[in-house]
Amino acid sequence: MEGSLNLIEMFQQMGAVAIGVAVVLFIMSFWSVGVALERIYTFNQARKQSKLYAPQVAKHLKDGRLKEAIALSGSKDYRYSHLAKVVLAGLQEYQFQQESAAGEKLNRDDVLDTVRRSIQRASALTANDLKKGISTLATIGSTAPFVGLLGTVVGVINAFVGIASTGSGGIGAVSAGIAEALVETALGLFVAIPAVWFYNYLTNKIEYFNVEMDNSSSELVDYFIKKTA
Repeated sequence: MEGSLNLIEMFQQMGAVAIGVAVVLFIMSFWSVGVALERIYTFNQARKQSKLYAPQVAKHLKDGRLKEAIALSGSKDYRYSHLAKVVLAGLQEYQFQQESAAGEKLNRDDVLDTVRRSIQRASALTANDLKKGISTLATIGSTAPFVGLLGTVVGVINAFVGIASTGSGGIGAVSAGIAEALVETALGLFVAIPAVWFYNYLTNKIEYFNVEMDNSSSELVDYFIKKTA
């Protein structure tokens, strides 16, 4: 239809620089969506597995079954659970300190400090693992508009080249360059907006997981304090 927007024809008329910018934006878009989908799947699994794991490990600890709690925490069924990773580190460290005593009485405060440090290290590593790829979304969200702006500048330049080559300032001379510029701008925004949205959404999820790990760490340390009293 005459006057309709034909993106395929428009891309065919683009220059090499404009096509290169468009390809880069498409790669950035696929990359950000792939990272977001992988993180959303991982976070959903972490939430579901932790919800099942928490009451089971609590029951084992309440009954004094330390080895069973360690086996449960290290189970493949809870490999995505952020709580299982933190609790496992604390339980293993406590068991190691008890077994390394070799019949000698350990200093209670030293044992608790060692367990706390082990839990803190596990929490830091788990939090860092949860953040994997999130910085990519921030980078894409902040740079995609500027990449699109580069294509926009190239399109405007092509518009002026069209004016110079025809010696006329009519719409026919500049329409191709202006259309190219606007498409590049739209592509940049199309890539940046979802990336920023995914980044904010996933960052909020990570903050929630960090709160859960802090609470579980405090509860586990309280359990060891009562156990060593």
